[in-house]
Amino acid sequence: MTKTAELYRMVMDKHVCPYGIKSKWLLEREGYQVEDRHLTTREETDAFKERHGVETTPQTFIDGKRIGGYTDLRAHFGKPLPEPGTTSYTPVLAVFAAAGALGMAISQFVFDTPFTLRAAEWFIAFSMVILAMLKLQDVEKFSSMFLGYDLLAKRFVPYSYAYPFLEFGAGVLMAAHSLSWLSIPVALVIGTIGAASVFYAVYVQKRDIKCACVGGSSNVPLGFVSLTENLAMIGMAIWMLLRPSM
Repeated sequence: MTKTAELYRMVMDKHVCPYGIKSKWLLEREGYQVEDRHLTTREETDAFKERHGVETTPQTFIDGKRIGGYTDLRAHFGKPLPEPGTTSYTPVLAVFAAAGALGMAISQFVFDTPFTLRAAEWFIAFSMVILAMLKLQDVEKFSSMFLGYDLLAKRFVPYSYAYPFLEFGAGVLMAAHSLSWLSIPVALVIGTIGAASVFYAVYVQKRDIKCACVGGSSNVPLGFVSLTENLAMIGMAIWMLLRPSM
């Protein structure tokens, strides 16, 4: 038996509702034949909302029963979206995946193999640069979140504004193996302060707060991943300090 659903969505000359497109795609993926009803004017849309007592479109109806908008439709099919503000490691894991892939790609190009020590160095350096770039998108928001747990920033506010620039610069210089006399101490200092701050906030004070590591609007929980980021900076600095003599 064919499953059918009615979908009412905004399709206008200058605006096509993205959630309507997603709803249609989701219904078709679930095996429904979609009766796609376009709301082509603002007046038609407002009349539809008033008639059904809803505040938003799209709206899906299955077997004559109103399911709701895109979020409601996902929940109906057992695929609910995360609640707003839900903590997630996805942003920082995406950064690490991108940095790792770039490091291996450049290693493949330079050395004909993706698995080299230089690939590992580039992975850490690129991670620093990408994380700093995310912080630099809104330094004001980042600094406010950073002040919530960083030990030095609490005592010297300008450090909360300088941190993304220091991380960015150290990462770029480390990737290039340039000005090591500058990049190594910077990475050591900010990495050590960061590691101590995260350890104290999470494992001593037992605080449940969000990390500023991917910018001031992130929902990444402060904890193991944040500590690992700082320890990696420290490790990279020590490695570069010792490597010339090896």
